Amino acid sequence: MKPLISILVILVLGIFTCSCDHSGNSTTKKPGKTNSPETEKQNVNEKETEPVTIKTETEVAQKKPIKKPEPKQMQKRKAYEPLSDEQLRKTLTPLQYQVTKHEATERPWINKFDEHFEEGIYVCIISGEPLFSSKDKYDSGCGWPAFTKPINSKEIVSSTDFKIGYARTEVRAKTGNSHLGHIFPDGPKSKGGLRYCINSASLRFIPKDKLADEGYGEYVQLFEENVKEIPQ
Repeated sequence: MKPLISILVILVLGIFTCSCDHSGNSTTKKPGKTNSPETEKQNVNEKETEPVTIKTETEVAQKKPIKKPEPKQMQKRKAYEPLSDEQLRKTLTPLQYQVTKHEATERPWINKFDEHFEEGIYVCIISGEPLFSSKDKYDSGCGWPAFTKPINSKEIVSSTDFKIGYARTEVRAKTGNSHLGHIFPDGPKSKGGLRYCINSASLRFIPKDKLADEGYGEYVQLFEENVKEIPQ
């Protein structure tokens, strides 16, 4: 009888112990706010209907600071420093030296600038001073470059010579003291009636698009509309 009672006690205790273990291992969730399906759907709809701001390329560009391009600096022309006769002989070609320093005349029609009409200016081969513009150049048929006027009359010095037996008006570049050629009164009447007949060997040509790079930027305006001359 006693063994039976002991077995019953053990069974009761075992059942009680299992019940306690099950109760202790169960996880109790803290009470919290639980959204209903209707609330979650409403939240999703609200997110979908929030306004989205799309900026155009123009608006984005306007907010960015616009960096203006820096103006191209004009090169300054070096001041002319007179050269000795020995230096000129080394700097100039034999023809250039004979024409500019000994009043020689180059051959007609086969010289460098007789039929040259590119836009630009012609400067003294010795000093670099501006002398003539392509706007004032024309085909006179004489075989040498012909101009109706100089860029700056103050840079031209004239005198009378009798080297070939009759009077002619010689023209020289003042700064470089170089012989250029002669003036004749048979130029276009509509442009003053003068013909500056100039040796190509006395000149150096600078194209219009190189003027600023070589220090002659102020002469670019000669090739703009309604500009006839540069104020001196």
